[in-house]
Amino acid sequence: MKLSARNCLKGKIKKIIAGAVNSEIILELPGGACITSIITKEAAADLGLQEGKEAYAVIKASNVMLAVDH
Repeated sequence: MKLSARNCLKGKIKKIIAGAVNSEIILELPGGACITSIITKEAAADLGLQEGKEAYAVIKASNVMLAVDH
C-alpha cells in the first residue's frame, strides 16, 4: 500500500478504550511516546485492532500550529 501522507509512524497498540460509537486507540511508539487516535468501533473491528498488535499512525495535515509561552 502506498499513501500520500508523509508521516507514517509504526508502533504497538498500548490500549483500546471502546465507547458506544468510537474507540480510542493509544499507540506507543519506539522510545515510549504515545499517539492517540479516535476511530469508529466498526473501523477498529475491521482492522482487527488488539492491544499489543503493531499498527501505524498515518498523519496527513495541511497545517501545523506552533505556540510558545511568554
